[in-house]
Amino acid sequence: MAGEGGTVCAVIPERLSPLIDTASELAGRFTTAGWSIYLVGGSVRDAILAPATDHTVAATDHTVAATGSVAPIRSQEAHDLDFTTNARPDDIEKLLKGWADAVWLQGKRFGTIACLKDGLRYEITTHRGEVYNPDSRKPEVSFGDSLQEDLARRDFTVNAMALSLPDVQLIDPFGGLGDLATGRLRTPLEPAVSFGDDPLRMLRAARFVAQLGLVPDESLVQAVKEMHGRMAVVSAERVRDELDKLLVAPKASPGLWFMIETGLAEEILPELPALALEQDPVQRHKDVLAHTLAVVDKTTPDRLLRMAALLHDIGKPRTRAFGPGGVSFHNHDMVGARMARKRLVALRYSSEDVETVTRLVELHLRFHTYRMGWTDSAVRRYVRDAGDLLGRLNELTRCDCTTRNPAKARALSKRMDELEVRIAELRAREEIDAIRPDLDGHQVMQHLGIRPGRAVGKALDYLLELRLEEGPLGEEEAFRRLDAWWSTQGTTQSTTGQSTTGQSTTGRRS
Repeated sequence: MAGEGGTVCAVIPERLSPLIDTASELAGRFTTAGWSIYLVGGSVRDAILAPATDHTVAATDHTVAATGSVAPIRSQEAHDLDFTTNARPDDIEKLLKGWADAVWLQGKRFGTIACLKDGLRYEITTHRGEVYNPDSRKPEVSFGDSLQEDLARRDFTVNAMALSLPDVQLIDPFGGLGDLATGRLRTPLEPAVSFGDDPLRMLRAARFVAQLGLVPDESLVQAVKEMHGRMAVVSAERVRDELDKLLVAPKASPGLWFMIETGLAEEILPELPALALEQDPVQRHKDVLAHTLAVVDKTTPDRLLRMAALLHDIGKPRTRAFGPGGVSFHNHDMVGARMARKRLVALRYSSEDVETVTRLVELHLRFHTYRMGWTDSAVRRYVRDAGDLLGRLNELTRCDCTTRNPAKARALSKRMDELEVRIAELRAREEIDAIRPDLDGHQVMQHLGIRPGRAVGKALDYLLELRLEEGPLGEEEAFRRLDAWWSTQGTTQSTTGQSTTGQSTTGRRS
């Protein structure tokens, strides 16, 4: 059945050998039982893209990675090993049980069964074709016996190649190998058919433009321009996961530009094309969109840092104002943080992810308020407010400078260098990464003779302000300051926790 009339490559590149060796044991189980099985998908594509040198399969990240000093696979995407077979799901399940360390059946109704063996994840799928109904978020799946039909229903030609096992032939009916060589992005079938089967492929096209540096065919681009509204039938979770993969490409901007120019961004991140405005029509400063994508590319490929970079200025269109001094965007950090939260929630990001990104957007201008100088108190507050996001915040701040003015860029970099030195100096003298009052709540209640209540919270807030302003006081000085503050409050709490007039001495130290 190999090839079924498509292109079959008899000479297999040496770089594919480790992939074949890893898959051989599983393949043997299927062929012994009378089934055909093929290795397909990104693992085949990336093994072809990898440098022609010695390779091993890394079970830790489920991808083929170069050993020694050779650079990793260009796409830098971790993979399961994906297989397609003419065996039906029940048959696949039987063949995996007793061999795999663990088997997952969640995708069985779609023809996919996954398993874990020796730390490596395998996904085996019955030959199929997926079609979305216009009003459905779920693909309709039909199983078949034809490899070529299965490959025809895949997203792009570069993913529509298969390695037959165990005879080992590279089956390439749609010219994916040539497209990899020439840097071309095409669909096996007409783009409208492919995107009709699964509209998420339009966003995946943007990812491959960024991740693999492929240039989309004009027919593909035109199809996305005409069909991007079909993204409405794709679940937010699938969109989120695909967007994350795009953002961590070595250079994400080509994929983001593809989204904007085809109208795809209007369906997913409508705040993004809204940034295509001039900062100052009179002075003709660069537009916010070009600046934003430059910031994204400058940051390290950390998905949440990249997302914060993408969203950090989305509040500017809503806050733009013109005055005697030109254009301004007052409070765009706070407005942008609220907009970012709303968008991320809509895309079904986790609460932790939402908090991380919105906090970075909210704080991305904080550094600039300290440009006139650095007091210890200001440094403590900056570190306290950033918390465990300090490293990401500092990187976002540095990358936010995309000016072509060398003097301005040097000045900003110097100020950030100075801040980081000050943080290091304070760390050497005191604990600043988790700043707390010098006394805890129990000490406050025992010293003042009060029960839990608002007064305790106010006392701790006061002590925290002292800690931020002056640094560590020590317990003795903290008790003295607490007494002085308490004497000004005019009320205290009785042992029942109710506020009363006058000073209580119960439990006070002499």
